[in-house]
Amino acid sequence: MGINKDSDISANLQIGPTSLGMVRIYVEGEGIDLPLDFDPEEAEEIAEEIKAAAGRARAMAPKKDPKSR
Repeated sequence: MGINKDSDISANLQIGPTSLGMVRIYVEGEGIDLPLDFDPEEAEEIAEEIKAAAGRARAMAPKKDPKSR
């Protein structure tokens, strides 16, 4: 499955610090139980990539007509 393909799969996502000073991204869904640990610097890089992707997605989204409320 590619990043741009639709999917009916749903999962829960949790993000938080671990007791070992890592940042955990935890993905849980039907048949999925995936803890992903990153050091704080890696987590900050991931956060920057997510923010950049959000900005690109926002730029690609159809513009809303301010008159249609």
